[in-house]
Amino acid sequence: MKDSNIKIGSNKSFGIVFFIFFSIVSVFPLLKDGNIRIWSLIIAIIFLILGLLNSKILTPLNKIWFKFGILLSSFVSPLVMGIVFFGIVTPTSLIMKVLGKNLLNLKKGNKKTYWIERSVIKSKMKNQF
Repeated sequence: MKDSNIKIGSNKSFGIVFFIFFSIVSVFPLLKDGNIRIWSLIIAIIFLILGLLNSKILTPLNKIWFKFGILLSSFVSPLVMGIVFFGIVTPTSLIMKVLGKNLLNLKKGNKKTYWIERSVIKSKMKNQF
């Protein structure tokens, strides 16, 4: 997918997302009997105010965050797909070969053709739709 086809999110949604993130960071120490992180709460409130006002101040931060997401997706996606392929598809293939399975009937064997002769016709293919 080209980067030009992807549209950047609004400053409002960016501000609200970071408000939620910094709010979670500020109250996280309460799980282990700690104190609320005041610095994080202040940043969260700033992001909320700027996000609700749809401020232009968030535009550079939003663009940086967007470009970081594009950069991250350029190597995380192939990495995840590689893990899925080599972790699931390849072992499944090896197990099928060890068991001698030929699910797609790709082995020709002694036959001259791949064609499967049918003794009973299941359908005449009339009035398909």
